[in-house]
Amino acid sequence: MKIAIISDTHDNVPNLEKALAWMKDNNIGQLIHCGDLCAPAILAAVLAPNFAGPIHMVFGNVEDRELTLKKAEDFPRVRHYGDAGETEIAGKKMAFVHFPEKAKELAASGRYDFVFYGHTHQPWEETIKQTRLVNPGTLAGLFSKATFAVYDTATDKLELKILEQLL
Repeated sequence: MKIAIISDTHDNVPNLEKALAWMKDNNIGQLIHCGDLCAPAILAAVLAPNFAGPIHMVFGNVEDRELTLKKAEDFPRVRHYGDAGETEIAGKKMAFVHFPEKAKELAASGRYDFVFYGHTHQPWEETIKQTRLVNPGTLAGLFSKATFAVYDTATDKLELKILEQLL
């Protein structure tokens, strides 16, 4: 199964729509959003209607928490975990948060195969103990190129996708 990991979309609807179209064309089965979706209306108008699989979300630092949770409840495929989430997909234990400090703490626990995070707008990968700590960058393209990550559970391959290079 292929999983897309995105963060820091910051209401950039054209970038989100382009990424979601690519995900549909490339059989992405699940989506993890590491925070800063921003306006709750983006969840209802763009994200949920344009992604068919499960969507896992956490808060960033610039979101309306109450309204975002209410919008998430309208979509059975959307699970909002609050400030930190964890799930297991195809035998891989994954945690996801917005802030790098919390992500490093989770990775150091040794309980996960992957910990995903956002906030810095910079793609990054490192290994702490046996855990791969990954920031997919900013889908909004703020302060750096618009990027997201794709993890393939079948091949154990993680790739960074640069939005402007996608067809």
